[in-house]
Amino acid sequence: MRHTVLRSAALIALGSTAFLLSGCATTKNKADTQYVARDVSTLYNAGKYRLDRGQYRLAGQLFDEVERQHPYSPWARRAQVMAAFSYYGAKDYTKAIQTAQRFLSIHPGNKEAPYAYYLIALCYYEQISDVTRDQKITDQARSSLSELARRYPDTQYAADARLKLDLVNDHLAGKEMEIGRFYERRKLWLAATLRFRTVIDKYQTTTHTPEALHRLVESYLSLGLVDEAKKAAAVLGTNYRGTQWYQRSYDLMKEHAPAA
Repeated sequence: MRHTVLRSAALIALGSTAFLLSGCATTKNKADTQYVARDVSTLYNAGKYRLDRGQYRLAGQLFDEVERQHPYSPWARRAQVMAAFSYYGAKDYTKAIQTAQRFLSIHPGNKEAPYAYYLIALCYYEQISDVTRDQKITDQARSSLSELARRYPDTQYAADARLKLDLVNDHLAGKEMEIGRFYERRKLWLAATLRFRTVIDKYQTTTHTPEALHRLVESYLSLGLVDEAKKAAAVLGTNYRGTQWYQRSYDLMKEHAPAA
């Protein structure tokens, strides 16, 4: 998942090496991030040195110093993106998002903007929890991935975003199914029906659709809505005849509504 991000960050960093001092020595202790006035090449090289060695948080702090000490340098823009990536590498997602968003607010038309949007989306995506937990982060991931795909549809980042959107939607559908089954077990048929309908209406391309249709058949029959159960079973039979869910719904309709 991090391969594309790492490769892109490396390209950004390599693009700056012609400007920087070759073989620039850096200090190798925590004093790196103390405020000492330094030229831009020294600071940037120090950040790159730490990044190359997987010291992501320290690298982020050093790239932040580039921006702080040389805010009007062309390398301040590059350092912002590298700082966002470094914090992402450190799994400090909040800091990475904030840094990338700050970059986009100041340089919305910069050539690295698609990458910044991608970093933001990945930060949310990698925090998605299992379906038993609150799905606020999942919604934020979906929103960020959709924004990336909408703004930059022809980029490699958008292509990856579209793949991840399928997984995000499947995850959100899974949450609706979990809640629906919870209501169903407690015989709260109307509440269950609303959840299963959400899967059909909003996430119809996910893997959860066949089960959602079957659960609708169960819930409608329990509510005495035979015609609605018949409609759900018909859709299931048309699109998912070879699944276990169709067979279960077929058996239910034969048992509870043989004339339907």
